[in-house]
Amino acid sequence: MQQATIISTGMSVPEQIISNEYFNNLYGEDVDSWLKEHVQIYNRRWCSNKESTADLAVSAGRKAIENGGISPSEIDLIIVATDTPEYISPATSAIVQHRLGANNSGTFDLNAACAGFVTALDVAAKYLRSDHRYHYILVIGAYAMSKYLNLHDKKTATLFADGAGAILLHGREDKNTGWQTSYLKTEGKYSDYMGIYGGGTKNPFNERVLSQHLHQLQFVQKFPKSINPDTWTEIILQMAGELDISPKEVDHFFITQINIYSIWDTLDRLKIDRGKAYTIMHDYGYTGSACIPMALHDAVEKNRIKKGDLIFFIGSGGGLAFAGAAFRY
Repeated sequence: MQQATIISTGMSVPEQIISNEYFNNLYGEDVDSWLKEHVQIYNRRWCSNKESTADLAVSAGRKAIENGGISPSEIDLIIVATDTPEYISPATSAIVQHRLGANNSGTFDLNAACAGFVTALDVAAKYLRSDHRYHYILVIGAYAMSKYLNLHDKKTATLFADGAGAILLHGREDKNTGWQTSYLKTEGKYSDYMGIYGGGTKNPFNERVLSQHLHQLQFVQKFPKSINPDTWTEIILQMAGELDISPKEVDHFFITQINIYSIWDTLDRLKIDRGKAYTIMHDYGYTGSACIPMALHDAVEKNRIKKGDLIFFIGSGGGLAFAGAAFRY
């Protein structure tokens, strides 16, 4: 059986940097101190009017292909994980495929909100493990949530940002590297707590949708305070148990970068060194389905990851959707 191994990464962010000071001026109050203290966000990147999700995805994907040392024509499948697509239809992945010149690949989009990338990574691994016709799969997490922000809503406008990250997977006959295990979970009872509720078949675009800002990201209700640490802990224990290891034996954790204290709380519960969680929200804000592959690329570029390291990827997002995947690098 082929094993799904990580051979390269890529990342892309818009040039436009939005600092916390921007929001201090916008709201006429000190937002900067709260953001630094409570979520560790100092800056974020937003797309210009001429940039979009596909632009970011293409750039990140191209870098992963170049870093992997292969031709775009060798890619068998492209999966784009996003909940900020280029269009409602057609799929963003089709646009990305054409612009990359990956003319021999199949494509599809996957939407599990901010858990989408880890979910897509698991799906890609299963393609490689179960079907010998697949050899290279490009998985991209792309996010342009700035396009859906209401600047009058401090709760969303100050947190969310844009970016894309990509991982190139290769099928190899090596059981000691690559995909090890995974775990998916959804708490659908929270599906109406946060989202973009306009523009679909339930609320097609009309004057009411626009006046109620349903076409923009909204926090409708507060999630239970410990929902992320509780579920992330559950996922870590589940995957560690399946691998018959202690959670302390995991070398690196790449967890949804929405709140540094939720990440630390999770590791503290398991008595794991906080330094094992790699985070980039201080520079890039919260980039949803892109944050985990972006963080991995940053870590790889800084030589923080070495061959043989055990990595746990853990994502969570609206729905509420959760996903975990373990890989040996």
